[in-house]
Amino acid sequence: MFLMGPTASGKTAAAVELAQQMPVELISVDSALVYRDMNIGTAKPDAATLQQAPHHLIDIIDPTEAYSAAQFRTDALHLMGEATARGRIPMLVGGTMLYFNALQHGLSQLPQADPELREELIARAEKIGWPAMHEELQRIDPETAARLQPNDAQRIERALEIFLITRRPMSALLREDKTDRFPYRLLKIALLPSDRAVLHQRIAQRFDLMLEEGLITEVKALRESYDLNPNMPSMRCVGYRQAWEYLEREISHAELREKGIAATRQLAKRQMTWLRGMQDTQHMDCLNANYVECLIHNIRQFALW
Repeated sequence: MFLMGPTASGKTAAAVELAQQMPVELISVDSALVYRDMNIGTAKPDAATLQQAPHHLIDIIDPTEAYSAAQFRTDALHLMGEATARGRIPMLVGGTMLYFNALQHGLSQLPQADPELREELIARAEKIGWPAMHEELQRIDPETAARLQPNDAQRIERALEIFLITRRPMSALLREDKTDRFPYRLLKIALLPSDRAVLHQRIAQRFDLMLEEGLITEVKALRESYDLNPNMPSMRCVGYRQAWEYLEREISHAELREKGIAATRQLAKRQMTWLRGMQDTQHMDCLNANYVECLIHNIRQFALW
């Protein structure tokens, strides 16, 4: 089962409740929760919650490391096999739509990273900026550029790298036959808000809470504990990117809050756009007070098919 939704839609709370009532095994589908010591800015479930409802694929790599959709797919399929062997239902819960897509539909045969080429592209970006790199991508692969933000360094760099290695746009490669189709019967549920303004309010409240709980202190500690730079995937996460800019005195505290909330809203918008375009997906209003009961009903109906 896939339990998907935008940030602040209540996915974790729903998953924890379901884990108390049904034989489900939770597998996190979140590209930020994989990082150790990144707790506040990722809204990571606390220790008590994880003891009550354990999640796989949380705290599995250091912030200096990278974690790909391909690695996620390998790990998730392995964990799903173990869960089903125990007679439990694998429930994949999160908001990283690229991971869900890779898991269900497989992965195209994209070339492996070229470290030297990657360093050259990053060095070029440091000179001309990522928006200019985005313009270059737009000229060679407009389809990929159209779905990326001008400052999405990690994905812009990867798309340019793929083109320079293969001399073909990444969008064309992604349309080709993919490997290893999904081997399970699947129920997909998307938690979507009936009122986007309420979701925006939740996002603002949650970001304010992150600041109160010590997001800036957390990023300071990460910088002291790990050899980080702002181009690493971990530090490109929403909230961490803005806190880094604040610590570098590039923005004020008020701008940190404003930019962090705006970036989170943009993330939620992209997640909802992706979810609304997904086929064979049941949409459920996450603002409905009885949405967990509706989830349980739908899962039980699915189990009877």
